[in-house]
Amino acid sequence: MTPDIALPAVILGVGLGGFVDGIMLHQVLQWHHMLSGTDSDNIGVRYYPVDTVPGLRMNTMWDGFFHVFTWTAVLVGLAMLYSRMSHRRRRIWASRVLWGWALVGWGLFNLVEGIVDHHILAIHHVRSGPYQMWWDIGFLVLGALFVAGGWLLQRGARRVGATAAASAW
Repeated sequence: MTPDIALPAVILGVGLGGFVDGIMLHQVLQWHHMLSGTDSDNIGVRYYPVDTVPGLRMNTMWDGFFHVFTWTAVLVGLAMLYSRMSHRRRRIWASRVLWGWALVGWGLFNLVEGIVDHHILAIHHVRSGPYQMWWDIGFLVLGALFVAGGWLLQRGARRVGATAAASAW
């Protein structure tokens, strides 16, 4: 019997996509932080400029809350995945089904985070400046491509456990 790994893989993908966003865009490239765009947001959040110590402290704290969310998503996704695996573990970890659904989750993360934080709330942008709308749209396009690519990847794969000759772990 094939375990249903779509939901755990999507949740895992959400967490991994969030980690890439937080690590690369917030920390390594320092293009934005969770509240770095609140000087022009749509909900009236107090502005915390990242070029002041108090502002950077507040942004860093909210970046930390963001990482707690992504870390929790990874743990929940892994726990759900583990609970559904009893045999053929190696085959599941190498499965296009797992990684296709994880890519769907990553794309969904980009789409939801991009629409909510960049466009609706406007609490930050991918990269602030004269072309910030293009960066934000590019982030959404990348998310849509991840969803489509992940869907195609998992859809074209053989289901894990589909053959009787599959070896157990």
